[in-house]
Amino acid sequence: MRMPRKKDAKEHHSPSDQNTSPSTPRSVAIIPCYNEEATIGRVVEKTKLYVDTVVVVDDGSTDQTAEIATNAGAIVLSHETNKGKGAALKTGFQFAVENKFDFVVTIDGDGQHNPDEIPAVLGKVMTNDYDLSIGFRVGHNTEMPTWRRIGKRVLDYTTSLGTGGFVTDSQCGFRAFNRKAVATITPKLRGSAFSIESEQLIRAYESGFKVVNTNITCRYKNLQTSTKNPASHGLSVLSSVLWIVARQRALLVMGVFFLFFLLIGLVTGINIA
Repeated sequence: MRMPRKKDAKEHHSPSDQNTSPSTPRSVAIIPCYNEEATIGRVVEKTKLYVDTVVVVDDGSTDQTAEIATNAGAIVLSHETNKGKGAALKTGFQFAVENKFDFVVTIDGDGQHNPDEIPAVLGKVMTNDYDLSIGFRVGHNTEMPTWRRIGKRVLDYTTSLGTGGFVTDSQCGFRAFNRKAVATITPKLRGSAFSIESEQLIRAYESGFKVVNTNITCRYKNLQTSTKNPASHGLSVLSSVLWIVARQRALLVMGVFFLFFLLIGLVTGINIA
């Protein structure tokens, strides 16, 4: 079954698209992209080795991302304008739901993630009783700059407020889902930017899904991993996640603010006395 054309998304099929038996579990990789012509071809070629279908969601790129991805063997869904990573992932998830894929992998198109690690990430939901597998960037092989480590930890703690437990890597885009998780989480996603990764975990928690961490490597050196200023980008994601948590756990947030102002009042009172 093909995905109906949407007003804001055009679909391009590769001549090498493969059809598998309906009785065989099928997997699809979703790769959100924005101006990643330098890396997307190789990412698609390597990803094809481990899944049945590769879908690249071209989020309004102005370079040759869509053409290169198509030539590499991917199905390309194109947004006419740049809508954000969250919007791109939702387009890909909707494609997966409508085409009844059993397992979904998400991986970035900038070369940051290693497609050779797909079996490890995907295997946790294919052979174990887990609904969602999160790539966990840890150790020296991640090449993660110090400022990213600090920002990651802040966002991990913030996301944890909405999940009821500590989240180890809330911002990693290398993940795997089973069909039930994708079908349940997708309609609940509201964000359109990079906060989508945190929101996925919060929605998974709300739905009672089992989440597992999978250690992965990660490249940063000599890669253009972001088109935005790091500080403004981080603050934007943080504010979005805080808003999601505030709506999801209103009583907790109100309690934190009440305690904060109570402490200020006590300190002020002591100083005046």
